[in-house]
Amino acid sequence: MLEKLWVFRPFDTVLQSSLVRTLSISPVTASILLARGVTTADQASRWLSSPQDGLHDPFLIPDMEAAVERLHEALAREERVCFYGDYDVDGVSATSLYLSFYRGLGGNACGYIPHRVREGYGLNEGAVRKLAQEGVTLLVTSDCGTTSHHEIAVAKELGMDVVVTDHHQTDATMPAALAVLNPHRRDAIYPFKGLCSAGLAYKVVTAYQRRYGSGEVDPESCLDLVALATVADIVPLQDENRILVREGLIQINRGARCGIRALKQVAGITKACTSETIGFRLGPRLNAAGRLDHAMLCVQLLTTESDREAQQIAEQLEQLNRQRQQIEEEITAQAGASLQQDEPAAAIVLGSRHWHLGVVGIVAARLVDRFHRPSIVIAVDEKGLGKGSARTVEGFDLYQGLSACRDLLEAFGGHPSAAGLTIQESRLEEFRRRFCEVAAQWATASLVRPTLHVDAEVKLTEVNFDLIQELESLHPFGAGNPEPTLAVRGLDVVEARVVGEKHLKLRVRQGRSFIFDSIGFRMGSFEELGLKTGRPVDLAFSPERNHWNGYDRVQLRIKALRMSGEVS
Repeated sequence: MLEKLWVFRPFDTVLQSSLVRTLSISPVTASILLARGVTTADQASRWLSSPQDGLHDPFLIPDMEAAVERLHEALAREERVCFYGDYDVDGVSATSLYLSFYRGLGGNACGYIPHRVREGYGLNEGAVRKLAQEGVTLLVTSDCGTTSHHEIAVAKELGMDVVVTDHHQTDATMPAALAVLNPHRRDAIYPFKGLCSAGLAYKVVTAYQRRYGSGEVDPESCLDLVALATVADIVPLQDENRILVREGLIQINRGARCGIRALKQVAGITKACTSETIGFRLGPRLNAAGRLDHAMLCVQLLTTESDREAQQIAEQLEQLNRQRQQIEEEITAQAGASLQQDEPAAAIVLGSRHWHLGVVGIVAARLVDRFHRPSIVIAVDEKGLGKGSARTVEGFDLYQGLSACRDLLEAFGGHPSAAGLTIQESRLEEFRRRFCEVAAQWATASLVRPTLHVDAEVKLTEVNFDLIQELESLHPFGAGNPEPTLAVRGLDVVEARVVGEKHLKLRVRQGRSFIFDSIGFRMGSFEELGLKTGRPVDLAFSPERNHWNGYDRVQLRIKALRMSGEVS
C-alpha cells in the first residue's frame, strides 16, 4: 500500500469569516463548506438544510413531455409496458420505482433485467424480440439505452416505442427513441448532471403526477429506492441528490417497504441507516444477485408486499453475497500475485478465462486501492470474448481513456470513474499496451501517488460535541461530499496498543489538552506503520461520538498517521 500524500485544501479566510459570522458556525465547518464549493451564506444554508424546494423542474429534462404523454397514453389504452433496467442497484431500483408507480395507476406492466453473463449489459436484440412477442408496445429503459441504436431500431420495427432514462455518457447522435431522458445530452439545459437513473425515474413519475395525478403510490414513498441507487451508484451527493438521499433515508428508516426491512434484518442492521450503511451493507447484497444469479430477484424484493416473500429473497441475497465475497477474495489474490513481481505500469489491465464476470468490477476497485493505478479486469469466455470492468484514480477519465483505444474494442461505455468494455482475447495484449501508454501520458510522480485531502487543520481543543453536531449536519456523505477529514499536528502519544483484529488504539493529547481516544481500524501496530514511540505525530481523522457504558465520549477515527515534521 502506497503512503498517502497529505493535501490541505486551500480556502479564503475572508469567506470563512463571513460564513462563521452569518451562520454562527465554527471556522472548521466553514472551511469544510468552502472545500465543497459552498461560498455564500445562502448556499451554505441550503447545503445544511437541503430543503425540498431545492428540487429542479422535471420538465427541464429533454423529452420529458413526450415521455409522460406516452406513459399516459399507454395507461389509457391498456397497453403492456415493460420497464427494462440494468442489473446493478441503480437499474433494479429504477425498475422497481417505475413498476410500483405504474401498477399503482392500474397499468399493465412488467419488468425485465438482463442476465449479466448470458445477455450482458443494456438492451439486447433477443430480449427486445421476446418482449415484442409478449405484446409489449412501450419499452422504458433505466440505466441503459443511450447508445443502443441498433436495438432501439429493432424495437421500432417491431412496433414498440422506446423511452430511454439513462445517465451514461452520450454519443453525438441520439438513438431513434421516442424520448431520450439523459442530463448528459449535448442539448440538455437541466441544471444538474449528477442524477442516477433511479433519480431520473423519480423525475418522470413526479412529472407524471404533476400533469395527470398519481394513483395508489405516491412518488414520495419511492424515495427510499432513489436513496439506495444514488448512494450505491456513487453519483455526486450534491445539489438535489443531497435532498433525495436525505428524504430517502427517512423513508428507509421508517421501514415502510418490507423488502428493505428484510434486507436490513439479514444484514444485521439495528441502528438507523446512513449513506454509509447503504454503500457498505445494503448495496453489496443487492448487487450480489446480478453478479452471481439474476437481478430480477432484487426487483421482486423491492416490489413485493409480502413479508414472507421478502424474507425469503433477502436470505437468498445474503447467501449470494457471501459467495461473492469468497470469489472476489480468490480473484483479487490471483490478480495481486501477478503484479507483485514488478512495479505496475501506469495502468493495470488483466484478463483470464478463469475469472467470474460478476466480480471483475470489485476486483478492479481493489487493485486501484492497492496500487493506485487505473485498473481494468477482464473475464474471458470459452469463445475468446472478454468482458471487463474498469475503475480509476482521481484525475484520470476512464471514458476518454477507453475512447482513445476504441478501435481495439467491440464495445465500451460508462462514466469517467467507472466503465465497462468488451474485447476479443486476441486483442488484449495490444489493448494493454495502448491503454498503458494513454495512462502514462497522464501520469506524473505526484498524480500516481494516492492523496488524502484534509479539509481543515485544527487544535484538539476545537474538537468537541458541538463540532461533531455541526459536521453531522453535512450528511449525507459520499461521492462529491466526502466525510470531512481533519488534521492535527504535534500530538503526544500517551498510549499505543493493538485491539481486536489489528485495530490501532491510541490515546493522544496536544500540549496540555485533554487526552483523546483514537482508533485506526485495521491499521496494525504503531511500529508496523513506521512510527517511533516518544516522537510527536500528526493525525488525520474524523471526530465521532463513542457511546460506551452509558456515556458519550469524543473519539478520533484515524485515517492516516505520520511523524510530525514530515512533509509528504
